[in-house]
Amino acid sequence: MDFSSMSANEKQILIFSFYRDAELRGARLLFNLINHLKDGDSQLKMSAHLADETRHAWLWTKRIADLGGSPVMVDDGYQRRLGLRTGVPKTIVDLLALTVVVEERAQSRYNAHAALPNVDDETRDILAAVTKDESWHLSWIEKKMREIAKEQGCEEQADASLDRYRQIDREVYATLAADEAELMRS
Repeated sequence: MDFSSMSANEKQILIFSFYRDAELRGARLLFNLINHLKDGDSQLKMSAHLADETRHAWLWTKRIADLGGSPVMVDDGYQRRLGLRTGVPKTIVDLLALTVVVEERAQSRYNAHAALPNVDDETRDILAAVTKDESWHLSWIEKKMREIAKEQGCEEQADASLDRYRQIDREVYATLAADEAELMRS
């Protein structure tokens, strides 16, 4: 992509649109997952987690609007590319492992963005808020994944699924990283 003709403001709007897209697609993944985890504790955590994901999408949408823009529809973002590579998870352990990997990537991206020089205060505040939530998301989802794997006698499957999805994540993210780095240098 050629970003040279884009203003710094337009580049931010594009970056935040990618973040928004990932949060919305993450919410869709969780919405599907909520039907598979029927115990009361999971339902409470899943509802809070789903609310966080949609709030994150709203925070990025509002930030875009505050910059004078509108969200850019992302047809080929991280979550879509990842889904094309992973296919549909076949077990609940796989679905939870994929969720862990997606949350890890979100946390990593937000931390990397926050570490950049010249991040404005409004953006830094959003990055801090969503990163705090991602830590909780990672913790409870991985714990639930390991609990279910243990109950099913397939603890090694959890580790294998995490390894598989992390490898795919690295490959998929590499396809986006160069463009994203160029955008963030604005």
